Amino acid sequence: MNTKSSTIISALLIAAGLLALGLCLRSGIASFSARDRVVDVKGLAEREVAANKVTWPIMFKEVGNDLPAVYQKVTATNAQIVNFLKSNGLTDQEISIGAPSVQDLTTDRYNNNPLPYNYAVTSVVTVSSAQVREVHSLINRQGELFSKGIAITSDYNTRISYDYTDLNSIKPEMIAEATENAREAAKKFAEDSDSRLGKIKTARQGQFTIEDRDPTTPYIKKVRVVTSLTYYLED
Repeated sequence: MNTKSSTIISALLIAAGLLALGLCLRSGIASFSARDRVVDVKGLAEREVAANKVTWPIMFKEVGNDLPAVYQKVTATNAQIVNFLKSNGLTDQEISIGAPSVQDLTTDRYNNNPLPYNYAVTSVVTVSSAQVREVHSLINRQGELFSKGIAITSDYNTRISYDYTDLNSIKPEMIAEATENAREAAKKFAEDSDSRLGKIKTARQGQFTIEDRDPTTPYIKKVRVVTSLTYYLED
């Protein structure tokens, strides 16, 4: 084979290689573009559930000038509260009595007014129970303690709380529901854009939130989760 023929063959091979490379690049770009066509959707699932745990701190304060006498009054009041709770179906395991907190009013340097008492003792009897309905009923009847001369008070740290602690039992169904809602939204988008819904590219499960349904029924909770999914779109 002469040099001229060899040169022509080499040129043809190079041209064929460039053509094949171009076709591959074109195919690759087309494939990349197709895979880049995606739709982002979110799916929501909500449930209303009843709280399965209630915490009721019952706080009161006794004052006086003789500390041992004040402490005796606190002990007697604690016993009255516990008797009220147990006589209405609660058990020792659901009731706890915290250590009393003593305030020496004579050492309060920020109070320039003379005080009628030297000591103030605060005590908290806490109910922690799964008998939510029963305890809620007792909370509505705490006026019976008032009638015994027990002045129940409260602050930020002694608020009644209702909780739902069985989230794991409803998680799978709620995630499935939120995912299905997201898929339906993606299918509708695909239909409107003359496309077909492809596989999932990414999926993100949002955080579960548990909130009171409304201010007047804190023992009814609203559980909510949002899932975020990205689907490929196909022609």
